[in-house]
Parts: sequence; C-alpha cells; structure tokens
Amino acid sequence: MQKIFLWVLMIIGMFILSNFLINVGLNSTYQDIERRDENSQISIYQADATYVNGRIRGIVKDAKSITNKYIEVELYSKRNILMGRRYIEVDNTLENQPFEILFRAKDVEYYKANLVDTKQEGPELEIIPKEMTKPEILVLTAITFLIFWG
Repeated sequence: MQKIFLWVLMIIGMFILSNFLINVGLNSTYQDIERRDENSQISIYQADATYVNGRIRGIVKDAKSITNKYIEVELYSKRNILMGRRYIEVDNTLENQPFEILFRAKDVEYYKANLVDTKQEGPELEIIPKEMTKPEILVLTAITFLIFWG
C-alpha cells in the first residue's frame, strides 16, 4: 500500500513539475509586439509573438453601437512589410466583447487593429488551433503515462 501511495505522489509531482516547466518555457519565448493605431473602441490587453507565431487578445468596447463590422488586424515586420491580416466579425449583442487571434507569421514587429465594414480580398493569416484546456491536457497526460507503462 505504501508503494502505491509513493507512486501516486511521484506521478502527481511529475505532473505539477511538467506543467510548471511547460508554462515557464512557452511564455518566456514570447516578446511583446507594438500597436500602431489610435482606435479607442478596440482595447488590446495582450499582444505578443515568438519568431514564428503569436497571439493578440482584446476587448471591443461599446459593441452595441457597431453593426455589421469587422476587426481587421494587420501584422507588419521590422521593415514595414505587411505579413498578413486577420478579420473577426463583431457581434453587436455583447457589451464588452472579447476576441482572440492566434496567428502564424514570422518576425512580427507591430500590428494595427481597425474597424472596417468589409473584408478585403486576398488570403488571411493561417489559423492556429485554440490552446488546449486543462481536461484535454489531463487526458493526454494520462494516455501518455499508459503508453509508457503499458
């Protein structure tokens, strides 16, 4: 019984340690990117990127007064080259509507976020899947343990 308890403690300790190291490792590679626009209706609270991908999170203020609009986020490199753009439709039923853009683009230095009426023609940025939730991480960790011990 004591061995089982020791194994359970080791598994829990390894899980906590690995989650901590993963979070520290991933979040330390992100650098803040600069915003270069003056739109007061779009409030960005997180904008950071690695060399190959990034994330922008914000809130649309006073969304009830906006009808049939899109948030256009344009990403630029250090040499002012447009790396890509992404559109998010604004739902005018929510007061402070949060949004999130996960993108895959290399060497992004700054971005611009504007409200536009229509989408422009041309390709949008590649969509990165949403981050995994805690239950998904737990299930995949359990499956990994079963593979290694099975």
